[in-house]
Amino acid sequence: MARAVAVAAFAVALAAAAWGGYALHRAENPPAALAETESGPPGVGPGLVADIVAQASPAVAKIETEAAVSERVPANPFFNDPFFRQFFGPEFGLRPQTRVVRGLGSGFLVTPDGYILTNEHVIEGAQRVKVTLTGRDGALPARVVGQDRDLDLAVLKIDAGTDLPYLRLGNSDQIRVGDWVIAIGNPYGLDHTVTVGVVSAKGRPIQVQDRHYENLLQTDASINPGNSGGPLLDLQGEVIGINTAVEAQAQGIGFAIPSNTVSGVLRQLMEQGKIERPWLGVYLGQVTPEVAAYLGLDRPRGALVLQVLPNGPAAAAGLRRGDVILSFNGQDIVQAEQLVNAVANSKVGDVVPLTVWRNGTTVEVSVTLEAKP
Repeated sequence: MARAVAVAAFAVALAAAAWGGYALHRAENPPAALAETESGPPGVGPGLVADIVAQASPAVAKIETEAAVSERVPANPFFNDPFFRQFFGPEFGLRPQTRVVRGLGSGFLVTPDGYILTNEHVIEGAQRVKVTLTGRDGALPARVVGQDRDLDLAVLKIDAGTDLPYLRLGNSDQIRVGDWVIAIGNPYGLDHTVTVGVVSAKGRPIQVQDRHYENLLQTDASINPGNSGGPLLDLQGEVIGINTAVEAQAQGIGFAIPSNTVSGVLRQLMEQGKIERPWLGVYLGQVTPEVAAYLGLDRPRGALVLQVLPNGPAAAAGLRRGDVILSFNGQDIVQAEQLVNAVANSKVGDVVPLTVWRNGTTVEVSVTLEAKP
């Protein structure tokens, strides 16, 4: 009996520690989490998820977009006959027509004065964007203040005339595989749908149509079309991911952009409208065993400079075609991908020392990184 009581007490203490209090704006009196309950996931107290959702939902936005698309259609069904197409060409009998394409997605407020974070693909090509918030009558017009296609992030701005509830970004590096998460969004237009699951994996690279994503969180919390741009919350109510993609060939697999990817660029998107990326100004290739032997390297390593672009940072630093970059800012480079990642993790204006293999010897070169044009 004493052992059973001790185990129960430990479980309650563990669940209470996992709670840690809300990090949401206006959050007050967080409920206590109980260790064992039939009304929630293991280790999650009764009402915990519901309380987080109640606090977070007012900051989650339904985003609707409109875009005018021009196309050419047959002026008369008679002109669509393949016989006429064969003799008069594919454009015969076509007339221009404009139609309105409507889109739907999710987003969430990140400041009390109306800045909303969402996916870039939610608002891509949109000429009109409007936002609906819980508890407010009608939709508010929104303007796009910043976007980045590579990261699939966009920031909108609405003017509500008053302070708004918002969500804080958490530390996605601290989330663990198996941790519980909550997704809120508008799948298929069903406002503020809530799904719960766990983090299934971290660091997933995936390809969705013409977009390539790196380092995504994978979750089994149900994510469907319309969820894009919505928050993925931990049990502290912090955003640890931005729901982004669905694996159409599988069930129970969705993906989210880690919050730490967003934290470093959010201010740039809000203030500058785009993300400045550092640029070296070279095309790179791998150093194969054959290339290493030809250049006199002891083994295949480094990044081979295939071309130096004119007027770029590498050209200004004196790098040449055929150079092999062996180290970047003190970091040894084994493959070209390492150099690409090292440059991406630097800042515009950084002065970086390079160790370069040239004509059978090492040369020290200093390069000043510039913003990619």
